[in-house]
Amino acid sequence: MKRNKLLLIGWDAADWKIIGPMLAKGLMPSLKKLIDNGVYGNMSTMNPPYSPMLWSTVATGKTPDKHGILGFIEVVPNKKALRPVTANSRKVRALWNILHHEGYKSNVVGWWPSFPAEPINGVIVTDKFQRVSADPKQQRGMQDGTIHPENLREVLKELRMFPWEITHEHFLPFIPDAAKIDQEDKNNGLIPFSKILTQNVSLHNASTYLLRETEWDFMAVYFDMIDHFCHSFMKYHPPKLDGVRQELYDLYNGVVTGAYRFQDMMLGRVLSLIDDDTTVIVMSDHGFESGNKRILAMPKVAAAPALDHRQFGIFVASGPNIKKNEKIFGASLIDVAPTILHHFGLPIGKDMDGKVIMDMYKSPTSPSYIDSWEDVEGDFAELEKEERNDILSDEETMEQLIELGYIERPDDKIETSIHRTKCELKHNLARVYLGKKDYEKAKSILLELLEEEPPIDLAPYYIDMMTVCIGQKDYESAETYLEAFKKVKTPVNYNIYFVEADILLGNGYTKKALKVLEEARDIKPNAELHYRIGNIQFILQNFQKARECFEQAIELDPDRSKYHKAMSDTMFELGEYEEATEYALTSIELVKYYPAAHYALGRALEKLGDLDNAKLAFETSARLTAKTYSYREEKALENIEEKIKTPLELRDKNNFKYRDNQIVIVSGLPRSGTSLMMQMMDKGGVECLIDDKREADESNPKGYYEYEPVMSLNKDNSWMGQAQNKAVKIVAPLLNHIDGKYRYKVVFMTRDLDEVLKSQQKMIGKNPDVLPVKLYNKYRELLNFVDKWKEREPGVELIYIDYGNVLKNPSKALDTIESFIGIPLKKDEMTKCIDKSLHRNKVEKKSSTV
Repeated sequence: MKRNKLLLIGWDAADWKIIGPMLAKGLMPSLKKLIDNGVYGNMSTMNPPYSPMLWSTVATGKTPDKHGILGFIEVVPNKKALRPVTANSRKVRALWNILHHEGYKSNVVGWWPSFPAEPINGVIVTDKFQRVSADPKQQRGMQDGTIHPENLREVLKELRMFPWEITHEHFLPFIPDAAKIDQEDKNNGLIPFSKILTQNVSLHNASTYLLRETEWDFMAVYFDMIDHFCHSFMKYHPPKLDGVRQELYDLYNGVVTGAYRFQDMMLGRVLSLIDDDTTVIVMSDHGFESGNKRILAMPKVAAAPALDHRQFGIFVASGPNIKKNEKIFGASLIDVAPTILHHFGLPIGKDMDGKVIMDMYKSPTSPSYIDSWEDVEGDFAELEKEERNDILSDEETMEQLIELGYIERPDDKIETSIHRTKCELKHNLARVYLGKKDYEKAKSILLELLEEEPPIDLAPYYIDMMTVCIGQKDYESAETYLEAFKKVKTPVNYNIYFVEADILLGNGYTKKALKVLEEARDIKPNAELHYRIGNIQFILQNFQKARECFEQAIELDPDRSKYHKAMSDTMFELGEYEEATEYALTSIELVKYYPAAHYALGRALEKLGDLDNAKLAFETSARLTAKTYSYREEKALENIEEKIKTPLELRDKNNFKYRDNQIVIVSGLPRSGTSLMMQMMDKGGVECLIDDKREADESNPKGYYEYEPVMSLNKDNSWMGQAQNKAVKIVAPLLNHIDGKYRYKVVFMTRDLDEVLKSQQKMIGKNPDVLPVKLYNKYRELLNFVDKWKEREPGVELIYIDYGNVLKNPSKALDTIESFIGIPLKKDEMTKCIDKSLHRNKVEKKSSTV
């Protein structure tokens, strides 16, 4: 027997939420055996979660835009008919092609899609093998291309099971009261049950035959039983949902767990046919909703049943070099192919999107790489270019996809169906790009789709186009598309409150956005609504309210990494650093390659004094973040390294050292002395970024020292590179919009709030003795925000300079500023700028600065 073999088993839609309780009750002993002797964890899926796309990603290590499988059906090459997706649609090499080239022998059973069979070194039993008519009178011979090699066709053909072979002994373990079912009832569940069960038994029979009778190095077997049983029967799974008829619940409430138990029994038989030197991976492409988020009435949108798919599937691995009974984190569909190539000692293509799951190995070795397997010449057992179109029709598969709701029944006018399919495939590709945040490519496709005419429903295209615009921060265009969306006639009731809220937020209407989401929550709350509301409360600095919202989101959906990361940020702001650490770690456990969660972990650990691990977290965040967005991580690392070198020195949020290409920001509330400080910087030898477009006046007789682009800093901060090694004035409300790629020294001017408001009232021609209370409170909130903001931003160092103290004791204030900026200043010239007569709105009381 050969060593180093690997068996990959796909259980479509298998979910830990169902499996966990069953393991605890001893109902899945075969899977438990693998877990006890291996590793287990979540497997994150991709968007859109359509199985043919996802399983092709598993087989190739590439996202659908690269591998070419974009849906459930496709247009045949002559563009005159539709068919289920085929292996011909795959544009890149699968694992079995690469292994064939490298001299390995592979068996592939039921993979979706794998028809027509590729001529690999080994056996392919395609996804057409088990598709048979439920009517025994309509049986046809096995189609050419169903099995490779052809000499196994007859022996494997006899291993298929047919729906009419089902007996009451097969039904009863799943549906004990099957005899009570009215065979004429439209809700008769025995018909879909028979099809699903027999098809998967056929695949099991073929796979066990190949395990017994053939030599192989790699074997992949795919089962759709759990997914199809869930689509048909999950609505009846406990706990009972309102709206489900009691008699149907009583009949079918055990079918889903029955499917899992039967799948585990088949696994047990498979495990008995392999040796201890074989590595086994059991995985699913996504999970399946089993709680209160189950949908009883599917909306009429493309591939609607996929709305029941959950973000996380399962991953289990066991074998000679696999850790024992350990949970691993962060595995994704795109990681499977690179991991299998590494298992066989083969290089990973740099054009693959995933990584080797290194955490599962006892003794990991470094992977090797090549630019792309697509560039390697030689025999990869690939299909010849497809010439015939008629032999590839597949009525049985089409009918099952229609019954499951993944596709609509084709129109009588085939041209209409073909055109609709083309649009759906284009839209799926746009959604793939959207998931990868490649907004330009997604936008290009969506603009084409928005030119379509009825009966094509433009509503989903408008929604995705709004998402693109929001991603690009083009809120004006997003609002335009929102208005166009509202005029579109669509049969589907779309919830657009998230998009509306994002547009309002982008345009600065924070409280209006909050109102939109709160109204939606009051009608029908869900985890995402609580999360979005929490984000707005966070923006508004209402951290306790944010905490409550995130707690509700996590309670409803504990598997969302971003919810835990948001909670970590909130606990950080509340000063609960240990809890912030725990939530960040949970977020990373759910999605290992989540840079923002690693950054949140680093911040919390830094506050706890664990500088070495904080440094490691920041390094991980920087490594995972695209270069253009990693400035924050880099600066956090620099700060940590400085602290490690001087661990006993207590530091404020400044380092009193010069930073290369630093930007000096003079900030504060309006009328707090910022113009005076800019004038002093100018005279003190610091070049100022100003344009003199705002002329001096009675309120500021010596000038404002402003730079006009600062006014729209919240929309465009691309000019900030011009401020390097200069000083620029930025009012406090705009500080949050500076470009994170630079180092900043912020001289923040403070002044008694009564004086600030008196000065402002006088400047705008109002009674200076009548102070606006609302504005007073707003300014206090803003000062509190700045104090927290400076702690969050690793590239920012900030000191507070009191305006009154500058006037009273300029020498001391200027010494502090010189030390802070880190360059010598002409302090005598700076002092000459002070004109105490301009302190005209002084409040005669003890100043209370912030």
